[in-house]
Amino acid sequence: MGRYLGQHFLTNKAVIKKIIAAIEIEAADTIIEIGPGRGALTIPLAKKCGELNCKIIAIEKDSRLIENTKHQASGDVNFVVGDALKILPELVSRYPLLDTKYKLIGNIPYYITGKLLRTIGELKNKPSLTVLTIQKEVAERICAKSGEMNLLAASIQVWATPKILFILKPNDFLPPPKVNSAVIRLKTDAPRLKNEKYYEIIKVVFRQPRKTLLNNLVKGLKISKEKGQKLIKWLGYKENARPQDLTVKNLLNLSEVL
Repeated sequence: MGRYLGQHFLTNKAVIKKIIAAIEIEAADTIIEIGPGRGALTIPLAKKCGELNCKIIAIEKDSRLIENTKHQASGDVNFVVGDALKILPELVSRYPLLDTKYKLIGNIPYYITGKLLRTIGELKNKPSLTVLTIQKEVAERICAKSGEMNLLAASIQVWATPKILFILKPNDFLPPPKVNSAVIRLKTDAPRLKNEKYYEIIKVVFRQPRKTLLNNLVKGLKISKEKGQKLIKWLGYKENARPQDLTVKNLLNLSEVL
């Protein structure tokens, strides 16, 4: 059940305990869980939240799974049936409990990772903390530093500080995935964007990652080679710099002058 939605259910209780600890539950928190599935996280999470007077909103696409989990999860848990990618923005904008801070947790189907992260990034009221179980390779890309910077990392690190907390083995799940997994934490930072042009700029910069930064700027922005050279020098790099050499600060600076 649930396999058709791409779900791999957590079964390792020690891992589940570590994930719940990672969300750093505090008194009166609201926790939104994406994809509770069979309740591996939901049930112990509800117990912990009950002790601290916290609330849980669990969004699950498979209504059959919710019915089973409802009977086992005690405390203040509100189950919502539907697609989290569509429900989350509306929920955050209208739910009265979310006027203050909230946190997001989930063992999500890996194929929605990119779309879910974009959805979170577009929220005006972002979670103060996000803890997700995702594909290890994707987690590593998100946490990339200068020298390995990429489009995904640039789109997330502009609003959050990412950290890989620990790696999971395939046999921590049922059915076991064919790839390695990681639990990643995203701590939402103070707003850094001054305009939405940032997202246009990073698409230009990383459009052809194997090309030079100069090549991408000239072609993507339709500017002269001379102007491109001046921009790169202004950023503090040599003409042969590559897109992966940049930092989020560099990219923010570019978006503010172009």
